[in-house]
Amino acid sequence: MKRIIQFLLAFQARLVLRKYHPTVVAVTGSVGKTSTRNAIAAVLDGRFRVRSPEENYNNEFGVPLTVIGAKTPGASVIGWLKVHAKAKMLWLFRDASYPNLLALEYGIDRPGDMDTLCKIAAPDVAVFTAVSPVHAEYFNSIEALAYEKAAIVRHLKKGGIAILNGDDPLVMASVAQVPPPHGEEGTGVVVATVTYGFTEGLDVRAENYHVETHDILRCNAEQPFCEIHFDLVVGDERAEVALPNLLGRGQVYAALAAAAVGRHFNMPLSEIVAALRTLQPQAGRMRPLPGIKETLILDDSYNAAPASMASALEVLRFFSPDENARRIAVLGKMAELGRYSENEHRLLGMRAAEVADILVCVNEEGRDTRRGAIEAGMDERNVEFFATSVEAGRWLDFNVKKGDIVLVKGSQSARMEKAVKDLMADPLRAEELLVRQYGAWVTEG
Repeated sequence: MKRIIQFLLAFQARLVLRKYHPTVVAVTGSVGKTSTRNAIAAVLDGRFRVRSPEENYNNEFGVPLTVIGAKTPGASVIGWLKVHAKAKMLWLFRDASYPNLLALEYGIDRPGDMDTLCKIAAPDVAVFTAVSPVHAEYFNSIEALAYEKAAIVRHLKKGGIAILNGDDPLVMASVAQVPPPHGEEGTGVVVATVTYGFTEGLDVRAENYHVETHDILRCNAEQPFCEIHFDLVVGDERAEVALPNLLGRGQVYAALAAAAVGRHFNMPLSEIVAALRTLQPQAGRMRPLPGIKETLILDDSYNAAPASMASALEVLRFFSPDENARRIAVLGKMAELGRYSENEHRLLGMRAAEVADILVCVNEEGRDTRRGAIEAGMDERNVEFFATSVEAGRWLDFNVKKGDIVLVKGSQSARMEKAVKDLMADPLRAEELLVRQYGAWVTEG
């Protein structure tokens, strides 16, 4: 039944795309896909009728659902019939309100997944964010994973453009090895490319990056808790950018990719900067939240990979707690790492030991994180281990104290939002502020 639904969804989505011909901007990579896709949607919203997935719709079911404009009905047969009826109405009759730009997200787990997604919706613009061992379980090497993601470039439509994270050598090397699209002769990619990042010489880059933080307990709607600042440089042009209530280099990378897309569509820098300022903190993606006992939570519980873990720890390092307060890192597992898992979790512990005063390791993989931290010189009395995020949350509930800065992060399956909920100053707002607060995520505990 699953394969039948998948086949019909893809078929219907292709018919819809053939009728409306929207511009397709597709984002792939191991980390930062959702933040980048949301930033792109925000920048382009004034120029296009933009549709971007509301949920993490980035696979062979999610991509066609986004094209159709429907949500997954789960196990409901009637619900799937309604989805197919909606799709049929779209390609039988013209809907004047159908979006003229789709900002999509392409996630892969196995070899061949990128071909499958691009055959549903070939991109006009392909954005490649970064490569990390996450989703490496079914690949022989990290290079093989990167090459699979880079296949998105091979599927670009004629005249398409690839927007690449120039700071990531795996992104650049894998794209360089992709055969030319459309059957051109020669070796190596021949499509137009734009690079972005922090490195001098990239096409779109950030300079003078810094973060301002304020006392979250004294902040209000007029004064953001924190602000990222950087200079956006595109060719000979330069503009100052401020991103209120956002944290981390990952947000800057998302903004740079969005700026590159905006310039591709001939948007002036001033318009791009104004749009970027409207970006809002997203649930579970380095969102600052007031915690119990006058603590600060850095809620990054949406997902995790080695690269995003390192970025999150870098954010934690920015904070200088008051006297007697501590930096606390609460780290769940990083899933789908395959043979890289043990070593990556051990390295995570070593990185955490450089930043955190207290390290809380969660899930069985956390034993490797704990071992790495102790090997790096962290006092084992300051390293805790718990089998579940619920147990970790209960311990934190009793042990945090005024002024502590608490980073919470882990893969989706680690369910680290449960620990965040235990620490929130206002848990009644959990549904509004946290990830996975609906449906089976809540009922299945």
